Amino acid sequence: MKQADILLCTLNSTYQHASFGLRYLLANLGDLASRAELLEWTIKENPRVIVERILGYNPKVVGFGVYIWNTTETLEVISTLKKIAPDIKIVLGGPEISYETETQAHIKHCDFIIKGEADFSFRKFCEDYLNLGILPSTQVVADDLPDIKSIVTPYDLYSDEDIKNRVLYVEVSRGCPYKCEYCLSSLDKSVRSFDLAHFLCEIKTLMDRGARTFKFVDRTFNLSPTTSCQILQFFLEHIELGLFLHFEMVPDRLPTEIRDLIQKFPEGSLQFEVGIQTLNPAVAANVSRKNDLVKVEQNFNFIRTSTKVHTHADLIVGLPGETLNSFGEGFDRLAVMGPDEIQVGILKRLKGTPIARHEKTFKMIYSDYPPYQILSTDTMDYVTLQKMNRFAKFWDLYANSGNFKNFMMWFKDQSAANSFFWSFFALSEFLSQSFNETHSLSLLSLSEQAWLFLKSKDVPKEQAYQIIEKDYCYGAKRRDLPFFLKGNDYTDKHKVTRTLKNQRQLQHIHSSVDSPKT
Repeated sequence: MKQADILLCTLNSTYQHASFGLRYLLANLGDLASRAELLEWTIKENPRVIVERILGYNPKVVGFGVYIWNTTETLEVISTLKKIAPDIKIVLGGPEISYETETQAHIKHCDFIIKGEADFSFRKFCEDYLNLGILPSTQVVADDLPDIKSIVTPYDLYSDEDIKNRVLYVEVSRGCPYKCEYCLSSLDKSVRSFDLAHFLCEIKTLMDRGARTFKFVDRTFNLSPTTSCQILQFFLEHIELGLFLHFEMVPDRLPTEIRDLIQKFPEGSLQFEVGIQTLNPAVAANVSRKNDLVKVEQNFNFIRTSTKVHTHADLIVGLPGETLNSFGEGFDRLAVMGPDEIQVGILKRLKGTPIARHEKTFKMIYSDYPPYQILSTDTMDYVTLQKMNRFAKFWDLYANSGNFKNFMMWFKDQSAANSFFWSFFALSEFLSQSFNETHSLSLLSLSEQAWLFLKSKDVPKEQAYQIIEKDYCYGAKRRDLPFFLKGNDYTDKHKVTRTLKNQRQLQHIHSSVDSPKT
């Protein structure tokens, strides 16, 4: 194993996620880049093995990117590393350690912490220490935001392996103009943009190398219609390559020029992540969330009826002032708008976010452990939030996965005159009687429970049979008839053609239900 004076390290949530932040640090190390190595693991790997590999490089500086998903695992690694090799300078950075820094256990097991965007700060630290023997005068270092036009972008650091097997993160801008109190972006003072022409040249180089999937991390991709349209037009001119593009969109901002462009994209090429969070105006005001709900509904209607864009809309459970009933009303209202996926998330208290100001007023109690989820509020008690935790998991397994499209279509039809939310809440309660945990559930087990639920609702046996058989046997993968359906007379020979690479979208697009997008 070769030596390196500088190691840039992190623990990703899964292998498919490449560390965007570390690649920025490496790209901006200047002359020191040749003395650095980038090392990535996942949170599942053994901390002692990670330390062993680090020591094999005989480094002088080890930098770790700390995030909400890896903070506990990183703490174990650095505490072991500091005990074994106290002379190595351990430097931490990243959003999780940049706020409320002095209250975190990590500070006892590292030498320095660089807060905020460290594109230039980390390089300065390494230059001062390795070349001049100078160390910062304080353990916690906070510099001004770097000039975005001077930042070296890291796209050439995506390896062929990354391009083949990982999500490629890209960005045109940093910052967010909105002040939603549950989000770290609420602390941003402005939106800063990279040079667009240079960015597009780099994306073209990645495409020439075989890249086909791009996930934009810009908080508000459609903030500037002019920029958005240039980017969309660029990708449209190369769409024959089979591209898949993910953008995070402001829900009430979809001007005509953007509408005209997205209509031209083929099925399976565009995904919009749309942050709704709450449709309760009073709750939205509590967290400084601003949405023009009339425009939101108009935009969803346009996307649903006039484009092939796959939409992923977010709602948050546990916001200050939100009750179970008001959340259910918002869920039903959003479901009518017709997003392909509704991501039900549980509120997390991210360090540094202004939502902390509501803790006394709304009696908001959070877990002390990552991901710091809300445990109770004055309008949602602990038991209610536990039920909604399960609701969110089961909703993801049945609705968002696309594995149960026929079952969910039946569900939506049955609840048309009532509440889709409360109907699925009843299913969640039914499932909770059989599943103590909501992880590692097989498709077979989920299918059997759906079958039993249909039977409990006195659905005619042949109809229930068709629903489950179509979902289980004729989804994205052909499967044999499950054991609990055997012995029935009805057999559906319908076949499905599968052409798309993106499995999640494939599940939503292809189904044995021959109906338009609704």
